Amino acid sequence: MLAQQRLTILFQPIASLRGRSVMGYEALVRGPADSPLHNPLVLFGAAERCGRLAELDHLCQQRAAARFLAMGLPGQLFLNMVPCLLLEADYDPQASIDRLSAIGMPPQRVVLELSERYPLEDSQGVRRALQPYAQAGYAIAIDDLGAGYASLRLWSELRPAYVKIDQHFVRGLDDDPVKREFVRSMGEIARGVGAQVVAEGVETTGELGVLAELGIELAQGYHLARPAAEPPLVLPVGLFERDLPLLRDAWRWQQGQTVGELARPNPTISPDTSMDAAGVLFRQRPDLHTLPVVADGRVAGMVQRIPFSDVYLSRYGRDLYGRKPVGWFMQGDPLTVENSLQLADVSRLLTDVAAGQVDQEFIVTRGGQYLGMVRVLDLLRRITDLQVRAARHANPLTLLPGNVPVYECIDDLLRRHAGFAVAYCDIDHFKPFNDVYGYSRGDEVIKWLAEVAVAHCDGERDLVGHIGGDDFVLVMASADWHARCERLLRAFHDAVAGFYSAEDRAAGGLWSEDRRGQAQFFPLLSLSIGVVLPDPARCRSYHDVAVLAAEAKHQAKRRRGDVAAGALYIDRRRGPDGTPAAAELPLNVPDTAPEAYAAPGARPGAAGVWRAE
Repeated sequence: MLAQQRLTILFQPIASLRGRSVMGYEALVRGPADSPLHNPLVLFGAAERCGRLAELDHLCQQRAAARFLAMGLPGQLFLNMVPCLLLEADYDPQASIDRLSAIGMPPQRVVLELSERYPLEDSQGVRRALQPYAQAGYAIAIDDLGAGYASLRLWSELRPAYVKIDQHFVRGLDDDPVKREFVRSMGEIARGVGAQVVAEGVETTGELGVLAELGIELAQGYHLARPAAEPPLVLPVGLFERDLPLLRDAWRWQQGQTVGELARPNPTISPDTSMDAAGVLFRQRPDLHTLPVVADGRVAGMVQRIPFSDVYLSRYGRDLYGRKPVGWFMQGDPLTVENSLQLADVSRLLTDVAAGQVDQEFIVTRGGQYLGMVRVLDLLRRITDLQVRAARHANPLTLLPGNVPVYECIDDLLRRHAGFAVAYCDIDHFKPFNDVYGYSRGDEVIKWLAEVAVAHCDGERDLVGHIGGDDFVLVMASADWHARCERLLRAFHDAVAGFYSAEDRAAGGLWSEDRRGQAQFFPLLSLSIGVVLPDPARCRSYHDVAVLAAEAKHQAKRRRGDVAAGALYIDRRRGPDGTPAAAELPLNVPDTAPEAYAAPGARPGAAGVWRAE
């Protein structure tokens, strides 16, 4: 089998729970499908008995790395390593490093997994054997944490970049408070020592949700994707649909908050600069942590103080490397972002890259040309300030952005002359419902509408605001805003009856007092949505848009009918002068007759899409 290289390499994605994306892949091996060696446990057990374990281990790593590069998979490659091989007298780490380098695999993209299922009594010996890998830029991970064999001691002595929790602690996590406490403790320890946690064996939505709540950074398992010869590049659609982006992303609409504003000047060097010259710069500037390597204005790499010092200041380091150009040593793929990127996007990007790729600073460019450096600490401080401000202006019931973030979002879109729609949503007959069922049930309806509105909006392009009571404002830059509003209207109608008693559902409403104290029958709750398409050339600020949106909502409520199931009204007026724009922005406004959009159960013409003449 070894001679013919009859191995199949599979890849299983590892997901970033904060970044909502694939951050890397674990390579898995299978033997010939027509033999018992197809099972990897049997395969490696047989190799060990035959004295061919090291040969199999090296072949698996080479085949996996070559396949990973050939398919152009993004992120990190997690390669399993049999740890007991590290303690053999004839083991040569440099030969393994050279084999991977020969096929073009960058060390910074490789994570070596040490399975805890193999007994390791000599952890100090393993640490010494791994030193060449660490110096070459490889990251280390402990696999199957919790499966046995002195895991905490191994963790404390190896100081890995990643710790993978055994699937035993993940399976049924959402129903087991003891497992939840174990995982929470592992996560806290990892954060305290600068490691990232990977939860293995995630198989259900409930397990994934609890992991996210506990702050676990990374996960893999069948619920995300099964191992495959050609794995997916993105995560399944709807995987995080229950993770509502309520307050979490409200601060991303702050005006002018781009990463370019945090960039500061920093000395640069060229790829031809000698190691001696770089050493002089670091010695003259104790505050300097990074030297960007720039050629013709573009970033070619960077040199970081600590790795540089480890090599240059080592015994004979100056004599061996002093005259070499830094291009020989530099990190060739530093984290680089454009200056126009919003802070929220940069934050998400930082959570997706490996811990070893982001030290204290990252590089900012303008149009591909070097601009400056940003300290991660400065970015976190600015984001924290914005999050605190967003929390101050959030609605306390739903935690959705309140008036101030909504207004700032509208002003930002107007300033950028972007096409967008503003949908003003209001619940019909809400006061009598509150009077009969009480404020607690009314709050349940409002929170439920908040969840439904968020679920029907684009989390990257739209903002859902709760401006008070039962009033919501959707600022929608998504091109399919019209279909989203229709689906929201339909979803509200289909589910709202569940908040009533069986008697009121059968009657189609309830009796209560109107505003004059007279008994009146009120239909079931419905939703009225008034939509405006502001013209940035005529709307000077959110004030103008707010007036248009309030009138559109009023018109929607007028047209819902006595027993209508809600209405979606689209106002053609694009500015405060009340006239439509000569040229429409590229947003979909269908010309179908109003009856085509009548809400389910409504009389023809009583509800649907209306347009102001």
